[in-house]
Amino acid sequence: MGTYLVRRSFLMILTLFGISVVIFTLLRVVPGNVVDILFDAAGFIDEAEKVQIEKDLGLDQPIYVQYGNWIGGLAQGDLGFSYVSEKPAIEEIAPRIPVTGKLALLALIFSVIIGVPLGVISAVRQNSTMDYLFRLISLSGLSFPSFWLGLLTLMLFVSTTGDLPIYDAASDSFWDALLMYSVPAAIVGFRSSALIMRLTRSSMLEVMRQDYIRTARAKGASRNSVNYRHALRNALLPVVTIVGIEAAFLIGGLIVTETVFNIPGIARFLVEAIQWRDYPIVQNLVMFAAVIVVVVNFIVDMLYAVLDPRIRYGD
Repeated sequence: MGTYLVRRSFLMILTLFGISVVIFTLLRVVPGNVVDILFDAAGFIDEAEKVQIEKDLGLDQPIYVQYGNWIGGLAQGDLGFSYVSEKPAIEEIAPRIPVTGKLALLALIFSVIIGVPLGVISAVRQNSTMDYLFRLISLSGLSFPSFWLGLLTLMLFVSTTGDLPIYDAASDSFWDALLMYSVPAAIVGFRSSALIMRLTRSSMLEVMRQDYIRTARAKGASRNSVNYRHALRNALLPVVTIVGIEAAFLIGGLIVTETVFNIPGIARFLVEAIQWRDYPIVQNLVMFAAVIVVVVNFIVDMLYAVLDPRIRYGD
């Protein structure tokens, strides 16, 4: 296990290094920078002033020097300053992380508590009316865009309650905050739950055809014991994989949802930073998302050994 952890840690660091190089390079390959955008927006034409601003921001330095400065700052906990607001990047990013984190966590919880049980029931009652109904629901979840469901939900709230379940930073009530997060989380989680439901069903059906399941039934094991103790545990491996992928996706994949419900999260902020070529904000947000993805994948690999005793990460 020790050798595996060392090797895996090295691969994680190497992956993050590659991502940092790619995002840093791509941002500077794209035509135009923040100085060009600011000058175009303000109508400035003084080239000397433009050159001075580029020098002040360090954009006149070679790209490898800029990269070294950024990585060196990250190593010391310095994320730099936003080019647009001129505030420390950590002050711009930190308040938005809990907002997106709460939304992503609620969406993931919703998708798991809905997707896994319905997938199991659909598999256990294969080709029944309930199975067809759940398959129809899962197909709808995969077909309906989240932004379209979000807009329909907003229209429904307006027509029934006369209010909008959008984010309000001034709200101090726990229930109001729960409502603000639960509605968009359920909309985002509906798609994920549909995917988890279909995967759980197919995985359960495959496991239930195995010889040891028939042996358990022949020995007189109860239906619940066979379905949940024997079949479900072995069917969870691919489900855990897709849950991990969805968890990583939700961190950076909430752009449209955050925009529709006016939620000031990191996904929406990332799009705004890209539009303004705010390099420090974009670089740090992408690296944050990359760290989340790498860590989630590592956790999923560790869960494999917990769920399946046959899996061992030996030296």
